[in-house]
Amino acid sequence: MKVTQHLSEIRSVRWRDPNATWGFVPTMGALHQGHISLIRRARDENDNVAVSIFINPIQFNDTDDFKAYPIVLDEDLDLLLKEKVDLVWTPLTADIYPPDYQTYVQVEKISKPLEGKTRPGHFKGVTTIVTILFNTFQPHRAYFGQKDAQQLLVIKQMTIDLKLNLEIVSCPTVREKDGLAISSRNRNLSEAARKQAVCLFEALSIAKININDGEQNAEKVKAAMKTYIHNFPLAKIDYISIADPSSLAEVESIAGHILISMAVYIEGIRLIDNMIIEV
Repeated sequence: MKVTQHLSEIRSVRWRDPNATWGFVPTMGALHQGHISLIRRARDENDNVAVSIFINPIQFNDTDDFKAYPIVLDEDLDLLLKEKVDLVWTPLTADIYPPDYQTYVQVEKISKPLEGKTRPGHFKGVTTIVTILFNTFQPHRAYFGQKDAQQLLVIKQMTIDLKLNLEIVSCPTVREKDGLAISSRNRNLSEAARKQAVCLFEALSIAKININDGEQNAEKVKAAMKTYIHNFPLAKIDYISIADPSSLAEVESIAGHILISMAVYIEGIRLIDNMIIEV
């Protein structure tokens, strides 16, 4: 496994065999089973696998959130070695964004609601760093989890719009036994907060039951979710959305494919989750 901070070494390894296919998994570190599932999918579908570890400062609109993001590089590299990853880039922030840096990438419409509304500038940071990473690795395929549903949609749109020569592969959300979506932020939950964090998945499950029972009014489904989450004293709802999974436009009447997504603070730790339902 080649681990480097240097762009020149990334390109040297990447193009050593121009005919070999590469799968790429971008991460911010603090790796977990969700990341491992992406890496294993990439391994199954490509000759080589590359991973980046970079906590991207420009996608955080909250300085405290950025400072609190877990850094466990040695653990991460041990995991990647066990998964037989071929190439790992751990760039320095100063190399990614030097003092004269002035180029940004932004997807307009679908980056504005949901996460875009509550985290201004977030997706501008995401699409900028992902473009840099794609340009650096030039993979055949890049792998992202469905847990970050809006991010996945934004990156797919960016890839189409910029005519990037790679495939974006969507992978299922990986969950704990009690349903909590696995996330690097889960490391920051206290024992009490961890127990209450399951309210996200349980609220989504309640929504699914209501819809399967014939409820078509989106506001009533959201109200049922909110009522349930309010039973958890450490939980504070940021947003709950029932939207078209392609445009992220909110729906009034539930029909066809819908995306139910949410962000909830659990004792100050912001968690997200979602579920796609077909009626």
